[in-house]
Amino acid sequence: MIRAFVRTAAALVAVVGLMAATSSSNPASWTTPTTPFNVIGNVYYVGTEGISVWLITSPKGHILIDGGMPGSAALVEANIRALGFKITDVKLLLNTHAHFDHAGALAQLKKDAGKEAVMVSSVGDRSALERGVYAGSEDVAAWAFPPVKVDGTVADGGTVTVGPNNLTAVLMPGHTAGCTSWTMGVKDSAGVTHKIIFFCSASVGANRLAPKPQYPTIVADYQKTFARAGRIDPDIFLAPHAEQFGLVAKRAAMGPGKPNPFIVPGEYAKAMADYQAAFEKELARQQGAKS
Repeated sequence: MIRAFVRTAAALVAVVGLMAATSSSNPASWTTPTTPFNVIGNVYYVGTEGISVWLITSPKGHILIDGGMPGSAALVEANIRALGFKITDVKLLLNTHAHFDHAGALAQLKKDAGKEAVMVSSVGDRSALERGVYAGSEDVAAWAFPPVKVDGTVADGGTVTVGPNNLTAVLMPGHTAGCTSWTMGVKDSAGVTHKIIFFCSASVGANRLAPKPQYPTIVADYQKTFARAGRIDPDIFLAPHAEQFGLVAKRAAMGPGKPNPFIVPGEYAKAMADYQAAFEKELARQQGAKS
C-alpha cells in the first residue's frame, strides 16, 4: 500500500542541457541500451547508456524514478525484467523534472505498470507533465513528450512510501519550476546506512534567464536552491545524466570485494558549488547580451 503525504519543511558538472532543433541532435547515448545493474542495497540502474532511470525494490512493490526519453519504455522494462523484477510490481512513479529526456516514457511506463500504479510529482512540474511540454518553450516540438496523468503532488519535505522504502522530496526549483530531488536511506552489504540523493539538476541547460525568462521566478528559484544546498549531506550522489556523476567510471570500478565507488562523501556539495558557479557565469552572460 502506498502512503503519500506532505510535511512542509522549513560540479565537476557536465552541464547537460536539453538540445534544440530536432531529435537527431540528441546524444545517441540517451537511447542506447545498457545492461542494468545493482547500485547499492535495493537500488538499481535501469536506464539507458546516458540517461538514468532508477528502480527501488521491495516485497510490497517497487518505485520507479524517471522514465527516460519518449520511446524508451521498452528498454526500461527490458532492464527491469533482466534483473528479475516486473513492471507490474511498480506501484509508484516519480519524476525529477518535467523535461522530455526524463519524463518522456513515464506515460507508457505507468500504463504498463497497471491500474495500481500512481504518479506523484511536485506542484511546480505537474502542469508540464500533464501537458507533455517543456514549460516556457511549448513551441519547440522536439521537446514535447507524451503527457502523463499525475495522481498526487508532494511539497518540499513531503514523503512517499512503498513498503519499507521512504523517500523525501527536496524541491530544487530552477532547472524546472518543480525540479525535485529525492532522498532516502539505504544499507550497503555490510549493513551500514548511507544517505542517497536522486538528484534533479541545477544546470541552466537550455533555459532562458534573461531578458525573457523561461518562467517568471527562475532566477530567484536558482538562487534559493543554491542557498539551501547545504541542508542535506548525502554520501551517494545519483544524477539524471551519466556525465553528471561519472556513471561509466564508477560502474567500471565495481567488483566483488571492492569499495562501492558510488559512495563518495562530498560529491554532492562539490557538484552544487560547480553548478552555482556555472549559473552565475551564464546569468551574467545572458544579462549582458540583453543590454
